[in-house]
Amino acid sequence: MLKRIATAVVLIPIVLALILRGPVWLLAVFAGVVALLTIHEFLKLTESYGVEPMTLPTYLFTCAFFVTLCFSGGDETPLFSTGKFLVTLGFAAAIAPFLFLTRAMRGADLRKGYSASAASVFAFTYIALPMGMLVQLRQQWAGAFYLLYLLLVVWAGDIFAYFVGKSMGRHLMAPRISPKKTWEGAVASVAASVGVGWILFTHAEAISSALLRWGLIERRGGLFGLEQPAMGPVIVLTIALNIAAQLGDLVESLIKRGANVKDSGALLPGHGGMLDRIDALLFAAPVLWFFMAWRVVQ
Repeated sequence: MLKRIATAVVLIPIVLALILRGPVWLLAVFAGVVALLTIHEFLKLTESYGVEPMTLPTYLFTCAFFVTLCFSGGDETPLFSTGKFLVTLGFAAAIAPFLFLTRAMRGADLRKGYSASAASVFAFTYIALPMGMLVQLRQQWAGAFYLLYLLLVVWAGDIFAYFVGKSMGRHLMAPRISPKKTWEGAVASVAASVGVGWILFTHAEAISSALLRWGLIERRGGLFGLEQPAMGPVIVLTIALNIAAQLGDLVESLIKRGANVKDSGALLPGHGGMLDRIDALLFAAPVLWFFMAWRVVQ
């Protein structure tokens, strides 16, 4: 537990500083590094399924994606408009199977080509694309505030699910996949996320003003005046984010259960691997990105 707390104390301020004040290109670099580390862990897990993954081509394709995010614009305007980013995501997801299958043609054993390609495509869409969405979210108006909201909602839900489930949990949610997760913890997780979301948006202008005054955000990164949305949609969005986060946690547990491992890695003391830390975020980020994109096109 002490290692877990110490790791969190070190990493949380770094992450918050990046999403609130760091230049977008630096956030893209950071997201790319996290994606590569997570993909490395995921591809190692696939070996337990009898897959021989294409590690280097997967890394190169992921790097190309994040390099595009780094060098497509400046801090004053979005690196990608929502429309261009959506086209880029769609093209990357569509071309990935062809690129990896083409690479598989050079393999000695053609029977392994499909499984190796599938693992690489899934790694990219499961990990790299959601991390790219986080970068594009940061570029939108009030992007820093919304990313702060996303992280706090996910973290609060995770913490309450753990402690309530451990102390009061009686009804198992998915015993075959994650024996310690309970419905009591899941309900507490939703309640905690909604509470955090309600507080953040009720006091959005005051929080944004304080962050602006302390030099932690630029004005375009906060919520001020008429920019604040109605609470009804915020509560629905928060519930959707929490459900997505809990599903993300369960999906990663399924992958690890099939690979017969407890943690995806040992990179973060007390926390396991990088995938163990961002599994919930990988499912929640696309939900928030869709909300923001839908809001932009209205």
